[in-house]
Formats: sequence, structure tokens, C-alpha cells
Amino acid sequence: MQLQCCTAGQMTCPMSTSPSRFSAMPGPMTTSGVPLSDIHDHVPMINIAPFGLCQSPATASPWSPGSPTVWVGGMPALNNSSTLNSIWSGSVSFEPLREERG
Repeated sequence: MQLQCCTAGQMTCPMSTSPSRFSAMPGPMTTSGVPLSDIHDHVPMINIAPFGLCQSPATASPWSPGSPTVWVGGMPALNNSSTLNSIWSGSVSFEPLREERG
């Protein structure tokens, strides 16, 4: 099952040494007060925090594929199966969610 991505999602890239955090652009749609994201939330330093020792920081295209059935602000929603290619061979993806138990 695909899950909607929102601010604070953790991402990985094989061109870096540590994970990064995702930040959605503020907008009218939220979940529990956290902004939801669409495929155009791909701007380095705004939506994508730096990765540790990143060797390929720049992105030039939107996330792909995005949700075919859920839209946020007129754009396909960003989900956990979407990936983002950097201009130098990196491929950013979301880490699987981990269940927290109290």
C-alpha cells in the first residue's frame, strides 16, 4: 500500500553517507497539522535537506511517479514509492516506515 508523504519523512540516497529529512511546502492540505506534499516538492535546501557527504546534490525534475489517484493542490500527491533522480546519478527514495511500540 502506498502512503502519502509529508514533512519529516526520512529519505536515503546511494550517493550519500547518511539520510536526510523531507519538508513539504506549506499549503492548504495537511494531515494532523503537517503539510502534505506533491511531486513538485523537490527543491534542494527547501524540500530536501542536505545528505551527509552528498556527491550529487542537485535535482532538476519532479518526483516520479506520484500518486495516480490522489492529488494535492492540483498535482499528483507524493507517496512513499516515488523516487527523485539527481543530476549526477543519485536516486532519492523514502525509507520504509517503522512501527513504534510503546
